[in-house]
Amino acid sequence: MDVEIERFIKVWLTTISCLCYCYYIASKIPKGFFRLLSLLPILYLFLILPFNLSSFHLGGPTTFFLVWLATFKLLLFSFNQGPLAQSPPNILHFISLASLPINLNQHSPTKNNSKTEPKSLLLLKLLILALIIYAYHYRQNFHPLFILVLYCCHMYLGIELVLALSAIPVRTVLGFNLQPQFNEPYLSTSLQDFWGRRWNLMVTGILRPTVFHPVYSISTRFVAPSRALSTAVLATFIVSGLMHELIYYYLTRAPPTWEVTCFFVLHGVCTAAEVAVKKVMLRHGWRLHGVVSGPLVLVFLAATGSWLFFPQLLRSGVDRKAIEEYATLVNFIKSKLPLHFLTFSLF
Repeated sequence: MDVEIERFIKVWLTTISCLCYCYYIASKIPKGFFRLLSLLPILYLFLILPFNLSSFHLGGPTTFFLVWLATFKLLLFSFNQGPLAQSPPNILHFISLASLPINLNQHSPTKNNSKTEPKSLLLLKLLILALIIYAYHYRQNFHPLFILVLYCCHMYLGIELVLALSAIPVRTVLGFNLQPQFNEPYLSTSLQDFWGRRWNLMVTGILRPTVFHPVYSISTRFVAPSRALSTAVLATFIVSGLMHELIYYYLTRAPPTWEVTCFFVLHGVCTAAEVAVKKVMLRHGWRLHGVVSGPLVLVFLAATGSWLFFPQLLRSGVDRKAIEEYATLVNFIKSKLPLHFLTFSLF
């Protein structure tokens, strides 16, 4: 664990150095091809840096932050677009926006008046996550459907907590007014609602300017707006699937099986079809109540996730690795700070 933490620190020190170059040098180059050319070495480094980490809990978030979010933000920055093009007032702001899963609110970006999740709720979710991980030790006694529910809850809570914890220092130290990272996805009433307004809004926010808007703009030159919308939705899901496939490769170090890509292509097709059907229904005054559509959406997500999203990770033993690492991490923390982390002994 000590060696992994040392590598983790080196990776992030390298990342900070790269972003200093982007802020002080690349930003002075005129936007467009030449700025993009100046950023290519940084983009390459961001692609290879996560290979230095082998743990799930350190390597996974680092891969997501650098390979996906930071890379896409820098691509937008090449053309003076996106969050980095809004003239961050200093290098600390630039590094935070570029490397962390945060977006500033449009209004009062530096005044910390954003709606934040209560600490009690955050602690409750952390406790539930710990209980889920503890329950995995007895999964041989559980029904497969219950294990699927555990996997879905684990994925949601794990991602939300990692993103929330990474945003706390920035909000506290810099006083940023940040956009929410999740918006109660379990209350979704449609696939469009789930993917567009509730689930992992950091990804949604970066895919819109990098994929959806350009594809929609180009498509409207050749097809009707409704078809252009469907094309842009499908293209966005395809890119998301490919990026998930890439993250899976970093986590498993195994050749891609394209299952997770198929998962997002399927959801792209279904979301595009859902949008089209809802428009027809609204014209006739029909609307499916959320009490009915909500459970249907969650069941569809769980069923397709069990079919296409989770199998590659489970075959590679990523779940077992994550559980073992959690126990190792708890023991490491207890050995370093035993008096301050006695509560970890419960798990």
